[in-house]
Amino acid sequence: YGSTMELRMDAADTIIFLDLSRWRCSYRVMKRMLRYRGKSRPDMREGCEEHFDLSFLKWIWQYPKEKRPGILQKLAAYSGEKTIIQLKNPREVRTFLENAQNA
Repeated sequence: YGSTMELRMDAADTIIFLDLSRWRCSYRVMKRMLRYRGKSRPDMREGCEEHFDLSFLKWIWQYPKEKRPGILQKLAAYSGEKTIIQLKNPREVRTFLENAQNA
């Protein structure tokens, strides 16, 4: 949702950037595609069936080179006025969530 990113960043007081590797993201997408192929995922609207999407996998693979630099630039622009949290792996995500639950 790049077209609304700045609008959402403007409205936020905290920005959480899940900066996971392309390998991990690709693996998880493939796993979801296989698990829910031809079915609606629990987090999706009924009738929105999972399917293999080569263009999405290509987007994921190209993301670190094509999209990530621009996002990092936008995050840097907000760093003085917003809380920016960059999580780079599942362990960091888990720790963040555990700390948030205990706060």
